[in-house]
Amino acid sequence: MRLVCLPHAGGSANAFRPLSAALGASVEVLAVQYPGRHDRFIEPPLTDIHRIADDIAGDAVLWADQPWAIFGHSMGALVGFEVARRLGYGPTHLFVSGHQAPDLPRKRGQDRPIHQLDNAGLIAELQLLNSAEVAALEHPEIQQLLLPTVRADYQAVETYKFEEGPALRMPISAYVGDADPLVDPIDAGEWRRFTAGAFRLEVFPGDHFYLQGNESTLAQAIARHLAGAR
Repeated sequence: MRLVCLPHAGGSANAFRPLSAALGASVEVLAVQYPGRHDRFIEPPLTDIHRIADDIAGDAVLWADQPWAIFGHSMGALVGFEVARRLGYGPTHLFVSGHQAPDLPRKRGQDRPIHQLDNAGLIAELQLLNSAEVAALEHPEIQQLLLPTVRADYQAVETYKFEEGPALRMPISAYVGDADPLVDPIDAGEWRRFTAGAFRLEVFPGDHFYLQGNESTLAQAIARHLAGAR
């Protein structure tokens, strides 16, 4: 079974190394690297969720030769949802982590979009979420490299326009931390409206990045659901 993993805003493919290790040999993790970071640093970051999903869906032929599923965290949940819509019956399961249902309004950034804040405001938002990128942002030179990508990702999320469409066919599992300042379990549970298949909601201890340091428990839940899909 393959698990295509989609990072959070400002995140990279490397964020899924601990989860890949926890899943072990039974699941092959393929982590997507968005433009504008690490080995794709010279490419400009994208500011449109639909464009990101189009590009990923176009590459699906590279991994669709055997059963596969999608795991997306935060921004990655939105991207994963749109990729699944484009590929219909392709994925056997969709895991949406740390994000409310796609048609619900965001809890933060209503008065002023976060991507329009100055650098200090953007860093404060990352600190609130306990993002793994915060430690690196203590260095001014890394701020200059990283913040434009973070800002572009936030712009993609905050300008996302949900479009009505048929329900997905594959099962959806929604995961959320019990102390997430952005998403509560009720709003995460609204993902059930977007599938004609099975739906599961699981609440983990932790904040928006509950999966950091909790990879073993998360891997057990994913493996259990993938076994059903298989």
